[in-house]
Amino acid sequence: MDHEGTQGYGHEPGRPSPPPPTTLPPVAVPPPAAPPVVPGAGRVPRPAPPPPAKAPPASDLEIWLRTPRESDAPGIYGFGHVPRAAPDADRLPARRLLGGAVLALLVGLFVWSLFRDGYLDFWIWPVIWFTPDHWRSGAGGDTNAFNFVTRAWATVCTALLALIFGRLGNWAEVWRRYLRPALSRLWDEPERGTAPEDRPDPVQWPELREARQHALADRLAAEVRTGRMNDVDYARIRRAWTGVLADPARLDAFADAVLRQGAEACTHPSGARDVSHRSAPHDLFAGQVRIGRGLDDARNPYQHRGSAIGLDAALLGTGLLVVGPPGSGKTRHVVRPVVETLCLQALAGQAAVVAVGSAGADLGPADAYDVVISLADPSSRYDLDLYGGSSDPDTAAGALAEALIDPHAGEEGELRRATTALSQLLGPYAAAHGRFPSVPELRELLDGTPHAHAALRDALDAAGAPGMAREFDARTRQAGRPGDIGPRLAERVALLDRPAFAGFFDVTGRSRPFSMTALEHPLRVRIDLPERGHTEASRMLTRLVLAQFTAAVAARRDRSLFACLVLDDAAHAVTADAVRGLARLRSANAGALLTLRTLDDVPERLRTALLGSVGCRMAMSGVTTWDGRRFAEAWGTTWVETRDITRTPDQSGGMLRRASRGVRRLFTGEAVTTESVTVREVERERWSASDLAHGVPAGHGVLSLTTTSGEHAPPILLDLRG
Repeated sequence: MDHEGTQGYGHEPGRPSPPPPTTLPPVAVPPPAAPPVVPGAGRVPRPAPPPPAKAPPASDLEIWLRTPRESDAPGIYGFGHVPRAAPDADRLPARRLLGGAVLALLVGLFVWSLFRDGYLDFWIWPVIWFTPDHWRSGAGGDTNAFNFVTRAWATVCTALLALIFGRLGNWAEVWRRYLRPALSRLWDEPERGTAPEDRPDPVQWPELREARQHALADRLAAEVRTGRMNDVDYARIRRAWTGVLADPARLDAFADAVLRQGAEACTHPSGARDVSHRSAPHDLFAGQVRIGRGLDDARNPYQHRGSAIGLDAALLGTGLLVVGPPGSGKTRHVVRPVVETLCLQALAGQAAVVAVGSAGADLGPADAYDVVISLADPSSRYDLDLYGGSSDPDTAAGALAEALIDPHAGEEGELRRATTALSQLLGPYAAAHGRFPSVPELRELLDGTPHAHAALRDALDAAGAPGMAREFDARTRQAGRPGDIGPRLAERVALLDRPAFAGFFDVTGRSRPFSMTALEHPLRVRIDLPERGHTEASRMLTRLVLAQFTAAVAARRDRSLFACLVLDDAAHAVTADAVRGLARLRSANAGALLTLRTLDDVPERLRTALLGSVGCRMAMSGVTTWDGRRFAEAWGTTWVETRDITRTPDQSGGMLRRASRGVRRLFTGEAVTTESVTVREVERERWSASDLAHGVPAGHGVLSLTTTSGEHAPPILLDLRG
């Protein structure tokens, strides 16, 4: 079945796949036990009715599906989350509440003991006033009635004492806050594997049953209960059913695959149904990955205190920038979990991911990817398309110019001139040869080599392309003038025309090049860059991948898949056009995750624009105060309540009181003062540069979030190891 293009790029023919089960395995039923024989009985008693069959224990997937999910703020990891009660301005602190309750209880018990032991006997006077005298007489009196009334009145007084001291000790609040929840957890704890009553049971596949596909729902429900289905299978088949709803012509193929293969229906072209090792908790039902836990800190938003923090496509779609020094945990705690969850979503047919990092970076095992491009490694099975798979010379020239021009060394207008020069060469060459030039050919053309220009001119005349000939003539005239940008571009292209890159960037079709135009399929792509010995070339290739990605996802016809680019190190990769491209990703159902050691790796004129173009920003432990100042400016200010305490010498009282204060000062050396407290609201930074540089513990980070729908969360201090 070809669902959502999953049978496209990356499929390896000949790979064996396990045969699909054709029928459900029979369930073995034990024979009934023989009825017992009672000694001395004349007949065999009738067998006792069999006990009711117990439901089989819930599978891990069944428990996972039926676990409640609720996210009451952006970034909350919804799996099993219990929202915190709304804050109450009049809410007493726990210590004050419990201390007052215990004190009221002790005083109440003391007063009650005084009444009980007869030390306070005025409580009985109303009984004496309102009862007949002969009830209290020794002879002929109705003492039983008097004793009954006395006990009843004592009970009323005891209840009145309990009410008074219960009100004084706020015992009603203690019951609501502590006792009732504890009893509810003790007596009303829900069983594992039971679905809440307020939502459909996901194990029974309500989407299929609403469409009257009961046979398919029963088949898949059996796969869930028996444990043959995992979370990736569940998410993948749900995604396939969404495609059926969009195109009803796929229903027959979908039904046939489900009935024959069960949990293995509609698999990814790679045949994989999971990754070999998971480094973080994932919730594919909600599309989230947990990266840490918010601290119970007064600076954190109330709903995020103590809650698990997760990332999803709605957050990554606005862009995530992570800044932290080496060793702060950017790759281990943020990049690796995000790449892993995107790979799992790709297996479920929901996303496409391109992860770029240095060779040996902790981006997961190679078998977790469909395409692994190891540049400068002769054993690499795949190649990178230098022109991004584009057939438009202007688009290819724009992306290539961004890669060749270093944003730190480039001047204003240099990128435009580089794009023009490349377009004047790529267009004519494609018209003459039907393809773009290879790296050595492009180097010669940019350098103005006479024989290369003459050969291209002859090819253009033979192809009969007068319009492209005029373009090439303009480039030829520019090549002979002082200050031409061609030789400078040739020097940059020479970084790729090295023996280490021989065999890569092939344009003749002999290799297996990957281009960003394949991101309409649920692909998992990893690009390893050779930073050792080729640092500048790696930076140039990172800029190239970023430029090609932003151009390709904006031109996708099918944007149903979420596409994400992960740059493990974006140093010297951020250009002005890249910043503009990052801001346009959210409208193309795409996103990007960029990490930096410091904001100094970005040109100063682009730092503010970069922080403004991404919706999610994260400062890791150990950032410098200069970087902290940029984050503090981006996060803005908030109103906080401050208390100013003023101490002045105590001059009140008469001569005796003043004399006592003088004696106290003589012996202690401290003057007696009075304190005045002023409470006011002032506007302060949410996180100051000093707090970010020195107040974030190791293994922690400060993260602000914005979703594609516009919801946002203020900076959250979270423990990435929790």
